[in-house]
Amino acid sequence: MSADAEEFKAALETALPILHGMKKNLRRPPKATQASLQRLQAILPASFESTAPSTPAVLKPIATARILPASRDDGRLAKLEILKRDILNCMRCPNLVASRTQVVYGVGDPFAELLFVGEAPGEEEDLKGEPFIGKAGQLLTKIISAMEYTREEIFIANVLKCRPDMPEGESGNRKPKPAEMATCLPWLKQQTELIRPKVIVALGLTAVEGLLGEPQTMRDVRGKWLDYGGVPLMPTYHPAYLLRNQTLAEKRKVWEDMLLVLEKLGRPISEKQRSYFLERA
Repeated sequence: MSADAEEFKAALETALPILHGMKKNLRRPPKATQASLQRLQAILPASFESTAPSTPAVLKPIATARILPASRDDGRLAKLEILKRDILNCMRCPNLVASRTQVVYGVGDPFAELLFVGEAPGEEEDLKGEPFIGKAGQLLTKIISAMEYTREEIFIANVLKCRPDMPEGESGNRKPKPAEMATCLPWLKQQTELIRPKVIVALGLTAVEGLLGEPQTMRDVRGKWLDYGGVPLMPTYHPAYLLRNQTLAEKRKVWEDMLLVLEKLGRPISEKQRSYFLERA
């Protein structure tokens, strides 16, 4: 193989993982334009052309290409894909590595303005590899919808990215230990720095303590603006709490927190939204 061919092959091997990562993160995969195809043909080494079919298929451009504005990407997608690979291969906690099915990286828009953070994956999340898909996750999806977002428009992650291991013979889920969260927190910090959300919502006291690294009380922090790495942080109840306490008053507390989040983000709020979970006369 000629030097040009070797160089071309090396460039492809470098580009393909990045393109695969873009395909996973974008709602629609990137499409080639006519100009890009012509540029590719212009640099194709002669040794590659000589092995091509005598009547190659015509490559047609797709008119509906999705191109991210430079202000949104600026290389972050590639960095996030590298970070995701590192997180999925994390071996920092031997006990969790031994017990987990897989690492739960997170899900959503890699450029989301709103980031929801929970404490740790549960059994269902560990099996599927996606956060908040059980009953608590279904309630969170309803909250997100009431805020007039979709799950695809925000990002959801956990402080701890592996399901906490359980004692032999026991089932269910346990609360993450402070040391486990402290070990895993740098991953979330790197995600936050690359996603660059405008607001973070911490779901439950354990998530708040994991983010801040010190004991808290929900009475003292819920509904109050805190700070995580320069990003406004809103602590609220975990959806599982609302499943156990289904009173209108408790639902209203969480919703008032979400109204504060919407205001911070500059989102329009309808009168209907403002009236959710209010006592009726």
